[in-house]
Amino acid sequence: MNTTATQALEPLTPDDFDALDTILDDLRQRDEEVPQWEFCEGFMAAVICCREPVTDHAALDALLPEFDGEEPLFASAEQREQFAKLWSRRRQELSASLATQVESLADEAAFSPEVMDVRGAVYSLPEADRQKWEADNTEDAPMPSFAQVWALGFMYAVEHWSEAWEAPRDKDTAVWLNESLEKIVALTEDDTGVPFENMYDESAPPSVSEARLNAFGEALWAVYDLHQIWRSLGHRVAAVVRARQPGRNDPCSCGSGKKYKKCCGA
Repeated sequence: MNTTATQALEPLTPDDFDALDTILDDLRQRDEEVPQWEFCEGFMAAVICCREPVTDHAALDALLPEFDGEEPLFASAEQREQFAKLWSRRRQELSASLATQVESLADEAAFSPEVMDVRGAVYSLPEADRQKWEADNTEDAPMPSFAQVWALGFMYAVEHWSEAWEAPRDKDTAVWLNESLEKIVALTEDDTGVPFENMYDESAPPSVSEARLNAFGEALWAVYDLHQIWRSLGHRVAAVVRARQPGRNDPCSCGSGKKYKKCCGA
């Protein structure tokens, strides 16, 4: 049951997600390294959970290296602004969901990232289209598993801000942190289980194993745990380095020319 009334403002609509995909497809024409939105979703989740605050500007600059570059990545200032606004709205939406206590992932307020069952989508194509797709995509670029791209995006952000993700001194909390991250890392691996369900089209051939679906659920709860860990610990505190204390027979640091014991150390 939802125990928090916090709701995200202006949640993204299907048309908004289509707009994001369209923008990213266009950016990819100028830089093939521009990621898919699913990768962005994982990256955003890690940004929200990060121990140190990460601004939208810093996040987009890390995700899209040309965001502030001299060479224009976006087709226009309007396109850049539209992407930034949609990003901000989605971040507010996911932040609100992670701040809301739920008992089930089926709760409408639960954290629910946009992930794609690429294999399911391909399996749902007519036979001729499926064969063409498989012919155009070689073994060098295999179809990603369900939620694999999302997990890669999450871990990319963790590695980018690695200092903020360093394990805390408390051993129990450090174990909790590592176990939570391991559940997300597990999704970066390929799904080699027996296909059980198609997440794209229920009537199409199965594409995702039951073990993968269970692992995805565990990863979502892990995101809640990571969010809670850093919110509980707060920002990192810089270590205080004390200046060396002069010896009693050392010259006094005040410049008097006397020994420390007969001057400021008296």
